[in-house]
Amino acid sequence: MPSPARSTVATVIPSLRYRNAPAMIDWLCKAFGFEKHAVYADGNTVHHAQLTFGHGMIMLGSVERGSAWSQRMAQPDEIGGRETQACYVVVADCAAHHAHAKTVGAEIVDELEAKDYGGSGYSCRDPEGHLWAFGDYDPWAEHTA
Repeated sequence: MPSPARSTVATVIPSLRYRNAPAMIDWLCKAFGFEKHAVYADGNTVHHAQLTFGHGMIMLGSVERGSAWSQRMAQPDEIGGRETQACYVVVADCAAHHAHAKTVGAEIVDELEAKDYGGSGYSCRDPEGHLWAFGDYDPWAEHTA
Protein backbone atom coordinates (compact mmCIF):
# COMPACT_ATOMS: atom_id res chain seq x y z
CA MET A 1 0.00 0.00 0.00
CA PRO A 2 1.40 3.43 -0.87
CA SER A 3 1.94 5.93 1.93
CA PRO A 4 -1.24 7.82 2.82
CA ALA A 5 0.84 10.94 3.58
CA ARG A 6 0.83 13.75 1.09
CA SER A 7 4.24 14.98 -0.05
CA THR A 8 4.48 18.32 1.76
CA VAL A 9 6.74 20.17 4.20
CA ALA A 10 4.97 18.86 7.33
CA THR A 11 2.28 16.21 7.44
CA VAL A 12 1.34 16.48 11.13
CA ILE A 13 0.27 19.91 12.36
CA PRO A 14 -0.88 20.32 15.98
CA SER A 15 -3.89 22.57 16.52
CA LEU A 16 -4.61 24.56 19.67
CA ARG A 17 -7.29 26.92 20.96
CA TYR A 18 -6.67 30.04 23.06
CA ARG A 19 -9.00 32.41 24.89
CA ASN A 20 -6.85 35.40 23.91
CA ALA A 21 -5.51 34.11 20.61
CA PRO A 22 -4.12 37.45 19.34
CA ALA A 23 -2.02 37.90 22.49
CA MET A 24 -0.92 34.26 22.43
CA ILE A 25 0.21 34.51 18.80
CA ASP A 26 2.48 37.38 19.78
CA TRP A 27 3.67 35.53 22.90
CA LEU A 28 4.43 32.28 21.06
CA CYS A 29 6.48 34.23 18.52
CA LYS A 30 8.37 36.19 21.18
CA ALA A 31 8.89 33.36 23.69
CA PHE A 32 9.40 30.32 21.50
CA GLY A 33 10.50 31.71 18.14
CA PHE A 34 7.44 30.91 16.03
CA GLU A 35 6.75 33.08 12.98
CA LYS A 36 3.37 34.19 11.67
CA HIS A 37 2.57 32.41 8.42
CA ALA A 38 -1.11 33.39 8.22
CA VAL A 39 -3.64 34.92 10.60
CA TYR A 40 -7.32 35.17 9.71
CA ALA A 41 -9.02 37.30 12.34
CA ASP A 42 -12.02 39.51 12.91
CA GLY A 43 -11.18 41.89 15.73
CA ASN A 44 -10.06 39.83 18.74
CA THR A 45 -11.40 36.58 17.28
CA VAL A 46 -8.84 34.47 15.44
CA HIS A 47 -10.68 32.13 13.09
CA HIS A 48 -7.49 30.41 11.93
CA ALA A 49 -3.78 31.10 12.35
CA GLN A 50 -0.71 29.28 11.14
CA LEU A 51 2.61 29.74 12.94
CA THR A 52 5.78 28.18 11.59
CA PHE A 53 8.96 26.98 13.28
CA GLY A 54 11.52 25.76 10.77
CA HIS A 55 9.71 23.15 8.68
CA GLY A 56 7.06 22.66 11.36
CA MET A 57 3.79 24.43 11.92
CA ILE A 58 1.02 24.79 14.47
CA MET A 59 -2.46 26.03 13.78
CA LEU A 60 -4.53 27.86 16.36
CA GLY A 61 -7.70 29.81 16.84
CA SER A 62 -9.85 31.46 19.44
CA VAL A 63 -11.86 29.42 21.90
CA GLU A 64 -15.49 29.43 20.86
CA ARG A 65 -18.28 27.04 21.69
CA GLY A 66 -20.43 27.30 18.59
CA SER A 67 -18.99 24.49 16.49
CA ALA A 68 -19.02 20.74 17.02
CA TRP A 69 -15.20 20.71 16.85
CA SER A 70 -14.81 23.30 19.62
CA GLN A 71 -17.24 21.42 21.86
CA ARG A 72 -14.86 18.43 21.77
CA MET A 73 -11.96 20.53 23.05
CA ALA A 74 -11.18 21.61 26.61
CA GLN A 75 -8.73 24.20 27.84
CA PRO A 76 -6.15 23.13 30.44
CA ASP A 77 -7.72 25.27 33.18
CA GLU A 78 -11.04 23.48 32.62
CA ILE A 79 -9.51 20.06 33.37
CA GLY A 80 -7.21 20.75 36.29
CA GLY A 81 -4.26 21.99 34.23
CA ARG A 82 -3.91 18.65 32.46
CA GLU A 83 -3.40 18.03 28.76
CA THR A 84 -4.16 15.07 26.56
CA GLN A 85 -1.39 15.99 24.13
CA ALA A 86 1.64 18.24 23.95
CA CYS A 87 3.79 19.61 21.15
CA TYR A 88 7.47 18.61 20.93
CA VAL A 89 9.62 21.14 19.08
CA VAL A 90 13.16 20.40 17.92
CA VAL A 91 15.44 23.37 18.61
CA ALA A 92 19.05 24.01 17.61
CA ASP A 93 20.27 25.21 21.04
CA CYS A 94 18.09 23.86 23.82
CA ALA A 95 19.95 25.63 26.64
CA ALA A 96 19.56 29.03 24.96
CA HIS A 97 15.90 28.33 24.14
CA HIS A 98 15.24 27.31 27.76
CA ALA A 99 16.93 30.45 29.12
CA HIS A 100 14.94 32.70 26.78
CA ALA A 101 11.61 31.01 27.55
CA LYS A 102 12.25 31.54 31.28
CA THR A 103 13.02 35.24 30.80
CA VAL A 104 9.74 35.87 28.97
CA GLY A 105 7.63 34.10 31.58
CA ALA A 106 7.11 30.53 30.42
CA GLU A 107 6.26 28.34 33.42
CA ILE A 108 8.99 25.73 33.42
CA VAL A 109 7.54 22.39 34.56
CA ASP A 110 10.54 20.15 33.76
CA GLU A 111 13.95 21.80 33.92
CA LEU A 112 16.51 21.37 31.17
CA GLU A 113 18.17 17.97 31.43
CA ALA A 114 20.01 15.36 29.40
CA LYS A 115 17.70 12.64 28.09
CA ASP A 116 18.41 8.89 28.18
CA TYR A 117 17.57 8.59 24.48
CA GLY A 118 19.92 11.43 23.51
CA GLY A 119 20.01 15.18 23.51
CA SER A 120 18.56 17.47 26.13
CA GLY A 121 15.15 18.98 26.70
CA TYR A 122 12.74 20.78 28.96
CA SER A 123 9.01 21.35 29.18
CA CYS A 124 6.92 24.37 30.06
CA ARG A 125 3.46 25.87 29.98
CA ASP A 126 2.42 28.91 28.00
CA PRO A 127 0.34 31.64 29.72
CA GLU A 128 -2.94 29.80 28.99
CA GLY A 129 -1.63 26.51 30.40
CA HIS A 130 -0.83 24.50 27.26
CA LEU A 131 2.10 22.12 27.72
CA TRP A 132 5.13 22.35 25.41
CA ALA A 133 8.30 20.23 25.17
CA PHE A 134 11.49 21.53 23.56
CA GLY A 135 14.64 19.60 22.88
CA ASP A 136 17.67 19.24 20.68
CA TYR A 137 17.01 15.52 20.15
CA ASP A 138 16.13 15.08 16.47
CA PRO A 139 14.21 11.85 15.90
CA TRP A 140 14.87 12.13 12.13
CA ALA A 141 18.65 12.09 12.55
CA GLU A 142 20.56 8.82 12.44
CA HIS A 143 21.36 7.60 15.93
CA THR A 144 23.75 4.93 17.07
CA ALA A 145 22.76 2.62 19.91
